[in-house]
Amino acid sequence: MLIDMAHDGLGFPVRIPVLVARGVKDGPTFGVTAALHGNELNGMPVIHGLMRSVSAQNLRGTVVGVVAMNPPGVVRRQRAFSDDSDLNHIMPGRHDGTGAQAYAHRIIERIVRHFDYLVDLHTASFGRANCLYIRADMTDETIARMAYLQRPQIIVHNPPNDLTLRGMAQELGIPAITLEIGNPHRFQSEYIRRSRVGLRAVLSAAGMVQKRPVALGEAPVLCERSYWFYTDHGGLLEVLPPVTDRVEEGEVVARLSSVFGDVVRSYLAPQSGVVIGKSVDPIAETGARILHLGLVTSDDHPYVPRDLDTILRLPE
Repeated sequence: MLIDMAHDGLGFPVRIPVLVARGVKDGPTFGVTAALHGNELNGMPVIHGLMRSVSAQNLRGTVVGVVAMNPPGVVRRQRAFSDDSDLNHIMPGRHDGTGAQAYAHRIIERIVRHFDYLVDLHTASFGRANCLYIRADMTDETIARMAYLQRPQIIVHNPPNDLTLRGMAQELGIPAITLEIGNPHRFQSEYIRRSRVGLRAVLSAAGMVQKRPVALGEAPVLCERSYWFYTDHGGLLEVLPPVTDRVEEGEVVARLSSVFGDVVRSYLAPQSGVVIGKSVDPIAETGARILHLGLVTSDDHPYVPRDLDTILRLPE
């Protein structure tokens, strides 16, 4: 189905493509959204595969897959909306605002408000690489279990910003996580497969689909927080460790060379941690991103522990 969201400058509708599987039994509404940033495409085949795996006869509730939240950005091969606004920084928008604000408002009112759960699928931006990781409020039991069941490589405890889609969902009382699936503007088959299997596990734990035996895999690395650090000079940047590698404080993680090939800077890890993402763009001006570092939690962390046998609590 297509949902009318806005109109372009010629008066033609801007429509969001949505797949809906409605079960024969009543139950919660599980929403999966992709391509809120138009260059973040891995989530689209994740939704396609998930919806193909769901049978209405065996489904309790409804699964809604929003295949492309930002069609103008997708067709332009750009992150932003048609007016260059970042839709994930202006939620919940305004009904009487700019084009992007009105569009964001309609996303919330016409789509997201009707969910009982939300998994928002993203990727890295152009010039960066990500692992398969989740941002989630790990102090919330339902949200934490959604994150663990998804089986990412890394989970970052990250209470949401109120201006994001995830933040707005939680403001509405909807348990929500952000799943970052690798790199921009490409399909990465292994990350896509793992994401689809993880979503199926969350549906199963919510009692919406029948359980299937799956290999649980390695436990994700849990981080208490994360941050990027940046260059203080311009030049040709090489970031050394791959994503998911552990680095030690003081370890050389990047080198910056002049256009003539001389190394002008060596960048050290400011703390010990795990590489969540990194720059893969060699052209780096002053203030360019280097590496996204996750600070791994201690064994006595205050967050909800991993327990994949616990059934998700349905929203009241």
